[in-house]
Amino acid sequence: MQISKLFNDFFKSEKAGGFTLIGCTLLSLLLANSNWSESYLHLWHFQMNNHPLEYWINDGLMTIFFLLIGLELEREIYAGELSNLKNALLPIVAALGGMLVPAVLYLSLNHGTTTQSGAGIPMATDIAFAIGILSLLGNKVPTSLKVFLTALAVIDDLGAILIIALFYTKTLLWSNLLIALGIFAFLLLLNRLKVRNLIPYILGGIVMWYFMLNSGVHATITGVLLAFAIPFGNGNEKSTSYILQYYLHKPVAFIILPLFALANTAIVLNSNWHEALNYSYTLGIALGLIVGKPLGIWFFSYISVKLKIVKLPEDLNWKSILGVSFLGGIGFTMSIFITLLAFSDSAHINNAKIMILLSSLIAGIVGLLYLKLILKKGQPS
Repeated sequence: MQISKLFNDFFKSEKAGGFTLIGCTLLSLLLANSNWSESYLHLWHFQMNNHPLEYWINDGLMTIFFLLIGLELEREIYAGELSNLKNALLPIVAALGGMLVPAVLYLSLNHGTTTQSGAGIPMATDIAFAIGILSLLGNKVPTSLKVFLTALAVIDDLGAILIIALFYTKTLLWSNLLIALGIFAFLLLLNRLKVRNLIPYILGGIVMWYFMLNSGVHATITGVLLAFAIPFGNGNEKSTSYILQYYLHKPVAFIILPLFALANTAIVLNSNWHEALNYSYTLGIALGLIVGKPLGIWFFSYISVKLKIVKLPEDLNWKSILGVSFLGGIGFTMSIFITLLAFSDSAHINNAKIMILLSSLIAGIVGLLYLKLILKKGQPS
């Protein structure tokens, strides 16, 4: 199977980015529970224009992360795995199962309670962590499995974006939303007029972000909209989309996501921290990520192949699909992001973060050990 240079660059950057995220998470937890705890926590609550630094990372810098996700989605749809419906259906169906089953399991424990809004938390997969873990297996991993996991995670992110837009928008200020959408329409017009210069798109995106931020819809959605307004052209190395995607990979992987991890995993662990694992919402998160994700991804894939809706690639089997399904349970970045939208109570947020970290760790270890056991050395990559 031929893999484009951009896919290889993407896979390598996500691999290194995954390890960077692990390091930042451990560092943040260590500092939050050290003698420097008070100063470290105060850093993220430092006020900038009436908002804490943490807010600008989550609502500002993470918009750039979503811009990169949007550009990756655009490439997959126009020129990648999702450009061919037959190839796209397997990861699409798998991602659907990986979102629905965890949500159902979570709601089975939390329906009708004040924490039912957390149903979106276990639905997400962290691309950087999942690919980082898969890369530890080196050339044991067949190319089709890398592509399957990448496409699955990208579609999963699209699902998370839609969930944020549809279910985590509490109040709408229509005037600002319409202005933001009007700017988006103008950028689409520039695209149709074959304007290739990035400057008007970036400037328009900043203004669109401001009005989206003040509309009630989460501002990070701007990143995805902007991505689809930026010209894709024929997708070669000279295209506007390719150039922006290429230059965003490293800042996102090594600056933005690490900052997000540092700011959002500054969790103070008290002596009774383990009691956080006994609530219905934390159990729902664990059940969703550790059981629901692999079950949903594998079962939906299996049924769709048996019903001849999709075809399983020749160099894949159900054991390898199951292994990747466990890696799908690494929620981390997106799960924490949705937690911040789902809950307003600081205790709920803190407890949910602890469970997300533990569940993602378990899912990653199980997936890694299982794949190491079943994959043979020297498979084509």
